[in-house]
Amino acid sequence: MTSLSDRDKSTVILGTAGHIDHGKTTLVKALTGTDCDRLKEEKARGITIELGFASLVLPSGRMVGVVDVPGHERFVKNMVAGAVGMDLVALVVAADEGVMPQTREHLEICQLLGVKKGLVVLTKRDMVDEEWLELVQDDVRQFLQGTFLEDAPMVPVSSTTGDGMDELLSILDSLVADVEPRAPAGPYRLPVDRVFTIKGFGTVVTGTTLSGQISLGQEVMIYPSGIEARVRGIQTHGSESSEAHPGMRTALNLQGVGTADIRRGDCVATAGSLRPSYLVDLEFFYLSSAEKPLKYRAPVRFHAGTAEVMARVLMPGDEIEPGQLAYIQVQLEEPVAVLPGDRYVIRSYSPIRTIGGGRILNPLPRKRKRTRPEMWRELELVARGEPHELLELYIKKAGIRGLTPVEISIRTGLYGKALVRQLDRLAGAQKIIRLDGEDRIIHVAVFEELCRNALEFLEQYHKANPLVSGVSKEEFRSRIFPASIQARSAAPTQKIFNRLLNHLARQGRIIQEQDEVRLATHKVALGEREAEIRQALEDIYLKAGLATPSRDEALRKVARSDELEAAGEIFDLMVREGALVRLKDKLFYHPDSLKKIKEKVVEFFNSNSEMGIDDFRKLAGGISRKYMIPILEHFDSQKITLRVGEKRKLRGG
Repeated sequence: MTSLSDRDKSTVILGTAGHIDHGKTTLVKALTGTDCDRLKEEKARGITIELGFASLVLPSGRMVGVVDVPGHERFVKNMVAGAVGMDLVALVVAADEGVMPQTREHLEICQLLGVKKGLVVLTKRDMVDEEWLELVQDDVRQFLQGTFLEDAPMVPVSSTTGDGMDELLSILDSLVADVEPRAPAGPYRLPVDRVFTIKGFGTVVTGTTLSGQISLGQEVMIYPSGIEARVRGIQTHGSESSEAHPGMRTALNLQGVGTADIRRGDCVATAGSLRPSYLVDLEFFYLSSAEKPLKYRAPVRFHAGTAEVMARVLMPGDEIEPGQLAYIQVQLEEPVAVLPGDRYVIRSYSPIRTIGGGRILNPLPRKRKRTRPEMWRELELVARGEPHELLELYIKKAGIRGLTPVEISIRTGLYGKALVRQLDRLAGAQKIIRLDGEDRIIHVAVFEELCRNALEFLEQYHKANPLVSGVSKEEFRSRIFPASIQARSAAPTQKIFNRLLNHLARQGRIIQEQDEVRLATHKVALGEREAEIRQALEDIYLKAGLATPSRDEALRKVARSDELEAAGEIFDLMVREGALVRLKDKLFYHPDSLKKIKEKVVEFFNSNSEMGIDDFRKLAGGISRKYMIPILEHFDSQKITLRVGEKRKLRGG
């Protein structure tokens, strides 16, 4: 049960709908005292062109935001913008005229946008007699059959005499009491329907807060442009406020942007909460009133939030018949920033008329091709699937890169505790892997496939390089992750790679040795000739003592020209296995040679407190500085000796 304090944070939005000159604006003025026709052109022509806004205090004390929409067919796009965020609709029908073309179209738009409740107001009752009024009521009831207003209250009123107004207010009070307050979950979103400047304050935008909440000083982003701004001031229903909540008619004074940076159709939202896209997947109902089938790539007008964008319709077949429910994709001329579950309307390009709409399924899809029907069948799961099924689908499709919780929210419309519950469910079923807690999430199946690919790569690597003990970790990582993935998400890729190494090592499938990785089953097996080369190399360095040959010199001594590459692999293998020790300046030594000179050095310190360069030369048999300095620095690094000026002392001595 919702507490009063919860309800106080959410305001009900009542919108008008109906044909031109049926008295919508006059009705709003009679109810609220506000004349919503504020433009000179509206006054001169006697018609509503732009959206109008007013506040209504009901007998119960509840505040209702009222949106007055234009009724002329030329301004239906403005009506669609005003219908966004409506909780209730007052379908206005003039008693002297009855149902007219825009009565039908406005009702269709409200249904497509998901409006669930409302009432019918028969205006101008003072202009007809009782018999005519009854006929109009019957006609309207018949017109509303099968719609969400089929059983809605119907109130005849006169905005001129005030007749019926008390009953209307009482019914509104009852309807408003039954409206469930909108949940504050999700990012803050305000589709912009007006932009203007107030002298001394700067840029102001207005709209109906769809979700989330906003506070003074909060940073926001203008979508789809991505411009950042800060909330300098807030008004809700014309009064100063420190915050705004879902359902409130809201004005935001924004700092850091000019009126040229924002336009109707933009969305002010929590920074980073949306992703603009030129493609959107839709569940689409093609109205039965449409005159002909909708063709593939037909040009249309796409209305979402307060935006109107030209688009092309993409579908799995050649056309959609009137009255058909279908899954489609629209390719937009300009990007939009929407979320799953948002409602939209599609109007034909020419002549302009509402032809369908529904709800957004995926705001960030890839282009779906008609040659791949499985791509379109996927939309049925998106439309009908359970939340955990959608999460699993999107996480799996993200592949190795995975998704962050924010990215998951944008694709599924799940936030807060609802998202955590679904992720916990998938984690408990061992369907997902969390990297570093909640930072990034990948699907278990994707990880398992990566493991298989990694093991397959190692197997092929060992076959191609039988004399190499293993592959460096960096090369291993670069070979199992595509370059495009690494370029976009290097840090997550490294986390997945580390998890892969640890996972395969725990399973006993691989062995990590320093910076090298190999299959646990891999052993370097030398043939007869290769064993001869290895022994010859070992003999060369053992006999050379401390004045050793370079790598190339040693290889040329033991191998023919056609064997040099294989001999080099054997040489590198000996270094990795410790059969040869590499010092700086590309010097290599047999470990026995280093052991012998080390023993001489330690013995020297038995009777000497320090050792100079000449002392070491004598111990080493008079070798040149080319060899002496690297050996001495090697003993320093091994913590055998400690250099003090030009002398050395025994560590711990």
